[in-house]
Amino acid sequence: MSTNSTGPPQHISFKHCTEVGPLCPVSATVLGYYPNLGVNAFLAAAFGLCIIGLVGTGIWKRTWGYSAALTAGCILEFAGYVARVLLHSNPWDSSAFQTQICAIILAPTLICISIYLTLKHVTLSLNPALSRLRPRLYPLIFVPADVSCLILQAIGGSLAASAGYDNPDLLLSGDRVIIAGIALQSAVLGFFGVMVVDYCLRIRRWVASGEATPEALATWNDRRFRMFCYAVAGAYSGILIRCIYRIAEMAGGWGNPIMQDEPSFVVLEGFCIVIPVILLTAFPPGVLFPAMAEREAQRFKRKKRAEKAKSEEPVVSGDEGTQTEQKAVPEALNV
Repeated sequence: MSTNSTGPPQHISFKHCTEVGPLCPVSATVLGYYPNLGVNAFLAAAFGLCIIGLVGTGIWKRTWGYSAALTAGCILEFAGYVARVLLHSNPWDSSAFQTQICAIILAPTLICISIYLTLKHVTLSLNPALSRLRPRLYPLIFVPADVSCLILQAIGGSLAASAGYDNPDLLLSGDRVIIAGIALQSAVLGFFGVMVVDYCLRIRRWVASGEATPEALATWNDRRFRMFCYAVAGAYSGILIRCIYRIAEMAGGWGNPIMQDEPSFVVLEGFCIVIPVILLTAFPPGVLFPAMAEREAQRFKRKKRAEKAKSEEPVVSGDEGTQTEQKAVPEALNV
C-alpha cells in the first residue's frame, strides 16, 4: 500500500498522551526534556529545609508577617520542584506539569513581599524624615502592587494549565498574561530598588555630616544590621535577575528554545530563587534586626488586643433593647 498522499499534511494531536512512547515523544512536550532528577530533588530539599527554618525563627522571634510571606513562597517552590521530580519519571504527567507551572511562577511574588516589608523598618530605625515617603506607606504601596502581579500570573498560569496541548490560542493567552504579570513585577522591583538606593545615599550623607543621632549611628554601624541588609540586597538581586530571565523565556511562547533549555532554567530560575531564600532564612531579622522583629510583634499584639476588645463588647439583643425603651418611657413621664 502506497504511503504517498496528495492531501494536506495531517495534524498530530498529543491530547491523549499520558506517557512517553513512539507516538508521544518527550520532544513533543512543552519542556521537551526529562527534568534532571538530581538537581530538582536538591532544589526541593533546599526549599523544604528553608521552610523548617523559617517556621522556627518566625515563631521564635514572632516575625509573623515577614515569615508568613516567605514561608508561603517556599512552600510553592517546594511543590513546584517536587512536581518536576515527578516529571522526570513521566514528562507527560499533566498534573505535575500544571503544578510546576503555577507554583514556580507564583512563588517569587510572595517572597518579594517579605523584602518589601524591610524598607519601612529600616527607615524607622535610622531617620524617617529622610525617606521620600512616610515609612508606613511602603508596605501599603508595594505589597498591593505585588499582589496585583500575583493575581495576573495566577490567571495566566491557570489559563496555560487548562489549555492542554490542543488549545494553542488559550495557551498563548495564558502566556501573555503571565508575561504581563512578570513585567509588572519587574517594574515594581525596579521602583523599590530606586527608593532603597535613594534612601541609602541620603543616610550616608546624613551620617557623614555628623548630624546623625547616637541611636541611628548605633544601628547604622551595627554589624548584624549590615549583614541583614546585605542578605536582603542579595535576595533582591537574585529575584530581579530571575524576573528578567522569565520575561525572555515566556516571550517566545510555550515550547520555545529558551524554555526547552534546562541549564538556563536551573541557573536563572532555580538557583536565582533558592539562593535568595537561603539568604533570607540564614540571616533572619529576628536575630540580626531586633527592632524590626519587635515592631512586627507589637503590631500583631495590638491587632489581637483590638480584636479581643471588639469580641468582648456587650451585644444588646432586640428584646433587651425593647425592654430598655419601655423602662425609659415611664421614667420620662415621671420627670
